[in-house]
Amino acid sequence: MRATFMYGPGDVRVENVADPRIVEPTDAIVRITLTCVCGSDLHPYHSMGKTDEGVPMGHEFLGVVEETGSEVTNLKRGDSVVSPFSFADNTCPICRAGFHTACPHGGWYGAGGVGGAQAEAIRVPQAAGTLVKLPSDVDTALLPSLLALSDVYLTGYHAAHMGRVGPGKIVTVIGDGAVGLSAVLASRRMGAERIILMGRHTSRTDLGKEWGAAEVVSERGLEGIAKVMDLTGGEGSHVVLEAVGLMPAYVQAYGIVRPGGIISRVGVPQYEDAPVGFGSLFGKNAGLTGGPAPVRAYIEQAIPDVLESRIDPGKVFDAEVGLDQVADAYKAMDDRSQLKVLVRP
Repeated sequence: MRATFMYGPGDVRVENVADPRIVEPTDAIVRITLTCVCGSDLHPYHSMGKTDEGVPMGHEFLGVVEETGSEVTNLKRGDSVVSPFSFADNTCPICRAGFHTACPHGGWYGAGGVGGAQAEAIRVPQAAGTLVKLPSDVDTALLPSLLALSDVYLTGYHAAHMGRVGPGKIVTVIGDGAVGLSAVLASRRMGAERIILMGRHTSRTDLGKEWGAAEVVSERGLEGIAKVMDLTGGEGSHVVLEAVGLMPAYVQAYGIVRPGGIISRVGVPQYEDAPVGFGSLFGKNAGLTGGPAPVRAYIEQAIPDVLESRIDPGKVFDAEVGLDQVADAYKAMDDRSQLKVLVRP
């Protein structure tokens, strides 16, 4: 089969590899019907060290079950499924508490001997707890929105959920990528009184306005902070959803959060050390939360929202390529000419 690997900055290749096979009785083999490139894939695209072996890429997919291990009794060959971007058993105390991305029996696609999803097929560990069955008669027009539930929309939802977005709250979203736009959509669904979107790409912020952003702030840094403070009467935002993962975005976040407010981060942080002292969080009594989205905790309740057209998160996909053109998808997303690219193996 064909699968995507990254060998270093900007070096993405599609190669022929052995078909995946059942390793553990809790595994399933899934033939991938739809996948995509994630904004988080661009971090290694910029900065990973060169390697001779290549790193399997991709973690979002829809597919059809081809084979199951002996302990996977809730799925069968031919079932259509959507997968969260990480796998988990869905039964341990951590999963039951709703934090599947920290499951002690779970893990990540493209790591630890598990293949990536930008491929024709994939081995799914902990398949019974990970894969969620879809109806067999789904309108094909809805498939991109269902794919968005594997990561991007529910990551935006997780940001809003952890930030306690709700009626009466002013919410500022930092980042006009697919996750940031999804956070706007989720915040609207959760009843935010007012949403401010910080972004500077008109084609993207237009979608943000369609999904509920009342104002767009294109300025960055101190200018951006000043603009948001002006828009909020000098008080700042009750909730700040940070969907970038870079230090300047975090600095903006603590600059605009109001006293007693919450910063919720879902942009994968490209730093380990960050200000938390008096001048950033402590002096404002501001809270800091967020993390890798436990998509499995939310996905079953979100599927009917897509099927019944209450949300349309698939609008973040603005281009499509075949698997052999996946390197072009990375380049297009990296140079910002495309927001998020679908890949059909």
